[in-house]
Amino acid sequence: MKRLTIRARLTLVHGGLLLLAGLVLLGVTYVLVDQRMREPLNGVFARAQVVTPGPVGRFTNPGGATEQVRILLQEAQDEAKRTALESLLTQGGLALLLISAVALGFGWLIAGRALQPLHQITGTARRIAAAGAAGRGLHERIALHGPRDEVKELADTFDLMLERLDRSFDGQRRFVANASHELRTPLALNRSLLEVATSRPGASAELRQLGETLLAINERHERLIDGLLTLADSEQQVVDRTPVDLAEIAGHVLDQAAAGASELTVRRQLAPASTAGEPVLLERLTQNLVENAVRHNLPAGGEIEVSTRIVEGRATLVVANTGPVVPSYDIETIFQPFRRLRHERVAGPRPNGDRSRAEDRAGVGRGFGLGLSIVRAVAQAHGGTVHAYPRDGGGLVVTVVLPSRNASVPAQSARPLPAVAPG
Repeated sequence: MKRLTIRARLTLVHGGLLLLAGLVLLGVTYVLVDQRMREPLNGVFARAQVVTPGPVGRFTNPGGATEQVRILLQEAQDEAKRTALESLLTQGGLALLLISAVALGFGWLIAGRALQPLHQITGTARRIAAAGAAGRGLHERIALHGPRDEVKELADTFDLMLERLDRSFDGQRRFVANASHELRTPLALNRSLLEVATSRPGASAELRQLGETLLAINERHERLIDGLLTLADSEQQVVDRTPVDLAEIAGHVLDQAAAGASELTVRRQLAPASTAGEPVLLERLTQNLVENAVRHNLPAGGEIEVSTRIVEGRATLVVANTGPVVPSYDIETIFQPFRRLRHERVAGPRPNGDRSRAEDRAGVGRGFGLGLSIVRAVAQAHGGTVHAYPRDGGGLVVTVVLPSRNASVPAQSARPLPAVAPG
């Protein structure tokens, strides 16, 4: 059973108290009027003299006639009292009902006005909660204006909490970005030194092999730093948006990944799916999904299918791949930074067999667990959502839903789309 809102409860309490007070007042009035109209007529008739025809100068007191008049007047008094009391109850009750209805209306308006600041606080909290990624939306404030009362104090305290959280998250993002930038310089220097050392004419085979391994490790570290930078940048809300077609981005990414996916069957169903956002981030989102589908595919006979289309007014990108069976309870963990599925932690053959042994030893092809984290962060920065579910027969289906180019309200939830059928 749905409970009444605070506004409705306040209105009912206000109207109920007024109705109760009116009933008490009407009852007291009824008792007073009833007592007043019960004044006996005996004393009046005891002093009354009735003049009847007779000799001049003589007065008589016919008691029987006086008694008849008294009875008639008593009956008239009782009838008048009954009529007056009935009229009092009827008209007083109608007036009380009318006043109660008016009081309920005014109570509803007054309660709504009194609770308006609470609605403002609730709306701000909901917008921040719907922002998605941690820290996004904390720049918003309630900024409640009005008298210095308990509600104003609550709003100011909430704003102070948001300000402290906003500073904390901004400091964390700045630290990640600055640390990543600072680490790029020594890695670039290491790469230059290794390339110079391995390119010398007199370098031995062992030195060249060691140099290749170190270069692969250096490349892995560079990719990690790039991923951290992208993750830090994508957690900021996108402000400057340009028209983008997901079909064009997906086609470009698939063309670039054709060499690495030469042993896989790649199918594309790219229908126009226009959205608005940052093209570089959206390309990185698509690239991460395609690379993830290539990396975690079957050693032989693997398939990838990429499709774009408009579904219910929203731009949708779906990337499906064959591969190992993914437990449903592991789905949510793959979107967390540095989290990988269990089968990824064991090195094994990959479909793109042209990778060098040095890369295999360095673990370049296995990734860091940042790819899908970046995908979710980019999607949420564009007001979209990401949903993944296991594919029938093994593998994964990842669906990205973004607001269409003309949409004014960001998508809040994504429903699983049908699994991409192979062939």
